[in-house]
Amino acid sequence: MTTTASKQMTTGKAFEYALLFEFWEKLKNKTSVEIVKNSSYKIAKGCFENVNKNIKSDYLLSASFAVNFLMDIEPRLSNGISKNDILQLEILPDSYGKLGDVRDVLVIRALQKWEIGVSAKNNHEAVKHSRLSSKIDFGEKWLGIKSSKEYFDIINPIFKNLEEIKKKSNAKKKWSELGDYHSTVYVPILKAFIKELKMIYEINPTKVASNLIIYLVGNKDFYKVVKRRNDIEIHAYNLYGTLNLPFKNIFPKYKTPKVPLPTKIISIDFKLDSNTTVIVKMNNNWMLSFRIHNASSRVESSLKFDVNLLMAPKKLFRNTLNFNQ
Repeated sequence: MTTTASKQMTTGKAFEYALLFEFWEKLKNKTSVEIVKNSSYKIAKGCFENVNKNIKSDYLLSASFAVNFLMDIEPRLSNGISKNDILQLEILPDSYGKLGDVRDVLVIRALQKWEIGVSAKNNHEAVKHSRLSSKIDFGEKWLGIKSSKEYFDIINPIFKNLEEIKKKSNAKKKWSELGDYHSTVYVPILKAFIKELKMIYEINPTKVASNLIIYLVGNKDFYKVVKRRNDIEIHAYNLYGTLNLPFKNIFPKYKTPKVPLPTKIISIDFKLDSNTTVIVKMNNNWMLSFRIHNASSRVESSLKFDVNLLMAPKKLFRNTLNFNQ
């Protein structure tokens, strides 16, 4: 792991812990609260303890603003049926993300059969990092429809060649030594990806359009909390209608509408003047960008997608909370 990646991991986990801590602080005198002290909690707590004093106070301030707002729009956070209605706070393992659950901090009331989750983002908004390789069937993994033999016939020789370069150089060969690898590696793989995605889409348009968002954005409803320097953004991904529920006669202070999933893909094409990025436009105002890149400076036989949400439905609730440091 590179120093930058390690630093991002540490700050990301530290911010997850700050959110969980603020949930605990603000709710412990209002309802029965319990922290699930699993291995993910211990890792996040360790990361928080390893950042300096100024970063700690910055994260706690941001988390405090976010939790106050979430308490306003989620009445069940503060209100239990009885003392036995325990509010559990948990940090989920990263492995859940691979299964499509992008939530980092989970809040559960088992007695009410209710939960909400928070995806914590520290200074970035990327949706999901997914890989392409000769061993990954993206059609099956993302969309539930197997990729064709034709797709693998195109990409396999390219990835096999990269694997051979890696072996012959004892994993020391760098991408920068390969010359114009954008044209020889990225472009043919992206062209195969575009062609295959279009073919899979024709098999079952509605399923493929919605499954693409479900896989990349999340298969559970969640709040995305994006921490920036002087503000914090809260987005409500209320795709299945489980967020923003009342508790008895106590209603949320703000409405976060149910967000419609796409049912059609309008276009799949290279971004204008780019040989690394594909844009997928869908109905209901969804638009994604897929930027392919090598995750390491050294040659390896897989490539990574940095996926970003360029547009989302107008019903996607967003709120920015500003504060002065």
